[in-house]
Amino acid sequence: MNLKKKNNRAWFLVLPVVVVVAFTAIIPLMTVANYSVQDIFSPTNRLYMGLDFFRQIATDPAIIAAFQRNLVFSTQILAIEIPLGIIIAKLMPRHGWKAAAALVIVAIPLIIPWNVVGTTWRVLARPDVGLLGVAINQFREFDIGNTPADAWFTMVLMDVWHWTPLVALLVYAGLRAIPDAYYQAASIDGASAMSVFRFVELPKLRRVLMIALLLRFMDSFMIYAEPYILTGGGPGTSTEVMSILLVVIAVIQFDLGKAAAFSLIYFLVIQIFSFIFFTVLTLDERPGATKKRNRTAESARDDVARAIGGSR
Repeated sequence: MNLKKKNNRAWFLVLPVVVVVAFTAIIPLMTVANYSVQDIFSPTNRLYMGLDFFRQIATDPAIIAAFQRNLVFSTQILAIEIPLGIIIAKLMPRHGWKAAAALVIVAIPLIIPWNVVGTTWRVLARPDVGLLGVAINQFREFDIGNTPADAWFTMVLMDVWHWTPLVALLVYAGLRAIPDAYYQAASIDGASAMSVFRFVELPKLRRVLMIALLLRFMDSFMIYAEPYILTGGGPGTSTEVMSILLVVIAVIQFDLGKAAAFSLIYFLVIQIFSFIFFTVLTLDERPGATKKRNRTAESARDDVARAIGGSR
């Protein structure tokens, strides 16, 4: 019996990655875990606290309120960015120089640094010289420094402007990957544009949309630079999301033990959401699941015909 000998030399190629990940992720995480069970007064004066900080975090009204604001913010921006990204992608040209120009124009907000985005929108929202602030002040008083609703509206609008292009580009790539045979079959059957989108494009975009949903939810849940520069978490605590509150506890209050416990819980929450989204993403890839991917071009006409016929 001829057995092939395993070649373990490939592990040496992975070793640099392991070392980098250890220094950039694992070691800092272990340090934070160490701080989370100690009340640090000075580098040499520490008091072991056990799980007291975790109990405080779980019952702290300010942290619970910040968590709720994060959920509301993420839900609102997803409800706007996903449909808007689909509409933009549908309107973008598919071929020629116009397609290349549209891709460049749509991607412009994505290449702007986060701190520049926050600064730009802070200037735009000024009620005296900002274009947005002056325009809204023509109809009603607008001031993000004193009105919580105005600050929240501007923060949501800023995120929609900054990150909707990401959704649009993902959807655009998904649309370009749909075989022409599906569109030809729909044309032969006389399908309307809405029927084509509902029965052809939307099923094919399911995985792309789930990836966009995952990326945007995780990123919006960790947002920090833009709202911090725009409002600083104010007025009051109306725009104080979890990341801003964490910085306040760690840097301003210098409560390192509580901040470390908060960081671990924050990290755990994000991991849980990531696991949920990943589970949903890979649901149809598990053994026994119904697989509808990779259909041949020959079956496209029958699929569209059945779908459109059932909708009539």
